[in-house]
Amino acid sequence: MAKKNAPDTSASPVAHFEQSLDELEKLVDRMEHGEMTLEESLAAYERGVGLYRQCQNALEQAELRVRLLSDPAQPDAAVPFDPVADAE
Repeated sequence: MAKKNAPDTSASPVAHFEQSLDELEKLVDRMEHGEMTLEESLAAYERGVGLYRQCQNALEQAELRVRLLSDPAQPDAAVPFDPVADAE
C-alpha cells in the first residue's frame, strides 16, 4: 500500500492543518541546511507555497467556525478576522 504524502482534500482543511504545517517545517529545514539541488529546492519551494496556502485556509476556516460559535444568532454575519483591525 502506497504512503499518502498529500493531505486528503475531501476532509475539512482544519483537519489537516498540523500535518501540512509539519511537512512545511520539514521542507524549510531541509532547504535551510542546503541538502537539495537547485531543482529540488524549486520543487520544494512550490510545494511549500501550496502547504502555506493550505495552512492559511485552515486558519481562516477555524476563525470562521469560532465566530459562528461565538454568535450563533447571526451566523450569516460571520466573516473571517481582519488581522490588521484585530492588531490595533
